[in-house]
Amino acid sequence: MYLGEINDSQRAAWMKQIEALDDRAQPHRLALFPDDVKVPSHAESCGVQVRLGEFRLHRPRQWGACWAFVQLWQQLKLDEFWRPRLGESRAGTDWHQVLMVLVAYRLIDPGSEWRLHREWFEHSAMGDLLGGDGSLAAKDTLYRCLDKVLAHKDALQVFLKQRWQDLFGASVWT
Repeated sequence: MYLGEINDSQRAAWMKQIEALDDRAQPHRLALFPDDVKVPSHAESCGVQVRLGEFRLHRPRQWGACWAFVQLWQQLKLDEFWRPRLGESRAGTDWHQVLMVLVAYRLIDPGSEWRLHREWFEHSAMGDLLGGDGSLAAKDTLYRCLDKVLAHKDALQVFLKQRWQDLFGASVWT
């Protein structure tokens, strides 16, 4: 959707589309007015008004790629593989979620763990999607998680090969 200024013919076209798609008896109107224009009296009673000068974004985050990653993680059933192997620490660190953050970062916007800790996690929706906070991306936690994962490398390769065969009916030659 374009939230810039529109001319009268564009406004009329938008209003026609809105009325055509609205299934209620009373048409629902959307109005966009720049700050220097007085809101017309017929528009003051409309359902939604947006003043572009007062429009603010608070903590915008990368959402789509993070959501797609979580869906991919679930399709691959990586929860089944990692949860029994990683579990939680005595301090309550959910290593499985930390690993999800690490893998998502490597897939979506690869870089150093330091960058993940300092920038990426705060600008991504991973915390929202996992129901976690900034502790998932604590610098030392990230490095400790990588140490825990290394011991399961061979088992992970076997697991992913099996998932690939299950998902795509693939046969593998040895």
